[in-house]
Amino acid sequence: MTPEPNSSQPNPPESNVTVQSLNGGNPSLPPEPATIVATAKPEKPLPPPPPTRKVLLSPQPAQTTAEMSGSVLTLGAIAAMIFGLANDNIWLGLIGAIGAIGISLRLMWPSWGKIWAQVIPPTWRTLIVACFGLLAGIVGLLMLSGTNTEPGSRNIQINWDAIGALGELIGALGQILIAILGVYVAWRQYVISKDLTIQQNRITQQQTIDAYFQGVSDLALDEQGFLEDWPQERAIAEGRTAAIMSSVDAEGKAKILRFLSQSRLVTPLKRDRLLGRPILDGDGGYAEDRDHGVRVIDLNVMLAGADMANTDLRWTDLSEANLVRANLSKCDLVKANLSRAVLYDANLARADMRAAILFYGSPETASPRSRTEVPNYQTGEYTGTVIERADFTAVKRLSEEQRYYCCAWCGSKSRETIPGGCEGIPNKLGR
Repeated sequence: MTPEPNSSQPNPPESNVTVQSLNGGNPSLPPEPATIVATAKPEKPLPPPPPTRKVLLSPQPAQTTAEMSGSVLTLGAIAAMIFGLANDNIWLGLIGAIGAIGISLRLMWPSWGKIWAQVIPPTWRTLIVACFGLLAGIVGLLMLSGTNTEPGSRNIQINWDAIGALGELIGALGQILIAILGVYVAWRQYVISKDLTIQQNRITQQQTIDAYFQGVSDLALDEQGFLEDWPQERAIAEGRTAAIMSSVDAEGKAKILRFLSQSRLVTPLKRDRLLGRPILDGDGGYAEDRDHGVRVIDLNVMLAGADMANTDLRWTDLSEANLVRANLSKCDLVKANLSRAVLYDANLARADMRAAILFYGSPETASPRSRTEVPNYQTGEYTGTVIERADFTAVKRLSEEQRYYCCAWCGSKSRETIPGGCEGIPNKLGR
């Protein structure tokens, strides 16, 4: 019995496939392998094949072929000229010479144009062409003005001695132009080398500052938080700061001061008297103690005579820093703390002093720091900045309280430079 197909099995996929037997369907012949002829067509048409690219292989580029042809023609012209000279054939020699000159100029012209555009700057190209035009014009005027003609004759007589002298002059001028061009090229190389050196110095300085930031951070922070009041750690941090302050420029100094101020490393913090650890202020920060606080890094005289002109010193803590003869002109000192700092003979011209702290307490009772007296941060006595002989020319956004304090304690020489004048404000410094 022939087994019936199971209705539960899936039907095979339909396809137009024809099985042809090689024995013609005769059962008496032995079975032969069948030939399967597939007539199935894909449901979706196949994408067209990509266009074939024909690659033309040429033994030599066209430019190289043209150059070789020109070289062959030049050699042929030279050979013709030599043959003409050898056989006293003047016309053949002239044709060969003229052909050699013409073909050589044709071959030289593309390369000469590239050299002219790459080596000589655009401004010098115009100048050189103008010089040749000027000389040619002068020669033409001399020859056409009648100075070379004989009396009673209209023919132009060429003075070859003058032409020779003019040729020597042109040669001398050419040498001068070449020397000037050499000086210009050397100067451009110097400028480029200087710019590269400055850029490299900036990169090196920034790497040095980053290494300092990382070193001070590793030193100031331990596993439990902020640095404890250990003298050795503070001494090392101050030594690193003093070393880097003397080796960076004005912008580098400003970056370091902003880092130290924002990280509270130069701010006197309230500390535990036994453990030396800073005390929190209850608002997510460390409490300040201007009377008895200890700084992690004390700037002392690191900034004496420093040039920090035209830098950003906003929100920096420069209290009690020695800034004698420092250049702070055009600095942004917005909300900078300069209390008890020494700005003797400092340059503050055109600096922005908006909300800068020069003293504590009232301006009428505040006074500059003293080496012997203890500061009183309630009344302002001995909490102010030493500003004698400081230059306040065109200082920006100076408040009335700041102006009063500066006029009272800057001395007679500096009072003349304060914007708004000091009329009606006593000179408490007395000199």
